[in-house]
Amino acid sequence: NLLLGCELTASTKSYTFQVDEEDNSDHILALSVVCLTDGAKDECNVVEVVGRNHENQEISVPVANLKLSCQPLLSLDNFKLQPPVTFRLAAGSGPVHLAGWHRIMHREDVSFEEDDDLSEEDEEDLPPIMPAKK
Repeated sequence: NLLLGCELTASTKSYTFQVDEEDNSDHILALSVVCLTDGAKDECNVVEVVGRNHENQEISVPVANLKLSCQPLLSLDNFKLQPPVTFRLAAGSGPVHLAGWHRIMHREDVSFEEDDDLSEEDEEDLPPIMPAKK
């Protein structure tokens, strides 16, 4: 597992996480914490995950609405996403820090018994999330 971190601000409103499609591995991105950091104003900061559905249409889903006075931090309990994926600050000026991890599973090593810390509630019917088109 590799640690992942990024920060969304008024000047950097989005971050796209991509992987090399040719590397013959499965990639899982798990988001664990979204939090406001130093310099944040007491305003609503909405973070969205932007991707593409199975018809290749852009979709965006809000995952956090943070406000300094009432909810400065949100634990997402390793919310799993399939790269490529874009995180976007849809409202507010941040700074909002996102932290999580990136797991690489080499297809030739993968056995189904090794799903030890992947929970049963994985949404297997969800389409892969694709990067946002600018």
